[in-house]
Amino acid sequence: MKIKLVAIDLDGTLLGDDLKISPRAKEAIRRAMEEGVQVTLATGRMYRSALPYAKELGVQVPLITYQGGLVKLSSTDQVLYHKELSLNYAQEVIEMARKFGFQINAYLDDELFVEEDTHLSRDYGRKTGVKIHLVEDLLEFLRNDPVKVLLIGAEEQLDIMQEQCRNHFNNRVYITKSKHHFLEFTHPEATKGHGLRAVAQWMNVTTDEIMGIGDSYNDLEMFRSVGLSIVMGNARDEVKAAADYITGSCNDDGVAEALERFVLEGIK
Repeated sequence: MKIKLVAIDLDGTLLGDDLKISPRAKEAIRRAMEEGVQVTLATGRMYRSALPYAKELGVQVPLITYQGGLVKLSSTDQVLYHKELSLNYAQEVIEMARKFGFQINAYLDDELFVEEDTHLSRDYGRKTGVKIHLVEDLLEFLRNDPVKVLLIGAEEQLDIMQEQCRNHFNNRVYITKSKHHFLEFTHPEATKGHGLRAVAQWMNVTTDEIMGIGDSYNDLEMFRSVGLSIVMGNARDEVKAAADYITGSCNDDGVAEALERFVLEGIK
């Protein structure tokens, strides 16, 4: 197959533990784009959090952010695809999350809102490079549909919450994990798969011409929407089982390895 579009996740995939893109990965992406292969980012992050990395790489196609809740072209600010979580469902998630004591993040108009200034919220803001807005009560504050609600907490407790919410919402909400301690809630059509299909249609490329690279549960929908799925060596076994090829870890240039093997070698 000839790859024309590569969609790459950020955290745990393109970014190492230092939250930077390695020189080898940057060079592989540059070479691929020089040969006409387009590269985009497919991430659970906010658009404003993903944008600096896209600029660093010179990405020219729409970015898939919020799991697919917002697909936007940075050069013109054109919104290609936008799906928001129903306010009613968001409020139910918040009410359920309070019983567990989770850190609750709500995202509205590409801004982040929280109820408490905690070490978890500060750490999240530092790692994602976004400003955090403190509000007294998210239930009172939210008057419009947010694009996403994210919970931060212990994995075991999040697993219980995830099961309860899947039973409660019955596919009316997309529920996934981007990290072991992050549980995310978006519109049922706000997935990386839906976002990637919007980009593919914009580019006029087919599924077989797309390669997707990721590491976590929120990448599974993307894997189902590409011709070649690549999973990182640092992924969990059940995520690895869903991909076509296992590359190196995020700290061992797994993205560069995959691009060199399946894109650049073919061009050469």
